Amino acid sequence: MDRIDRRILRELQQDGRLTNADLAARVDLTPSPCLRRVRQLEQDGVIRGYRAVVDGAAVGRGFQPFVTITMRHEDQVTVAEFERRVAELPEVVEAHRLFGEPDYLLRIAVADIAAYERFITGVLSGLPGIAQVNSHLTMKQVKADRGLPIGG
Repeated sequence: MDRIDRRILRELQQDGRLTNADLAARVDLTPSPCLRRVRQLEQDGVIRGYRAVVDGAAVGRGFQPFVTITMRHEDQVTVAEFERRVAELPEVVEAHRLFGEPDYLLRIAVADIAAYERFITGVLSGLPGIAQVNSHLTMKQVKADRGLPIGG
């Protein structure tokens, strides 16, 4: 990956809807080689996809707490089943397995605190192997995900 590829990535992280012509102009290429580079970055898995960033409140998912989970049982079968089931839950918009304790960090997206309580007690707490569930409510978002820092 060279300097031009990195510029392409920076531009697409800022605006994934750029036309190829606009992208090419921003990275000082003609459209044809720019498109070849983008396609190669996609094929290599560097660019994994494109999506809209949606306002949670506008779609009824404005309450987004973080949840940490400590597992009681961490055998391979229990962990695999827990992870499979978490991955199927639409309310879980991010899930990370951590080193040490706690074992998992989840970001949940629901309508409000009542919906969150129903989700925790009716769904999440019933998953296999869980010893403890802790909620972390954010006061405000200080910095939104703006993409990865791309050097060069």
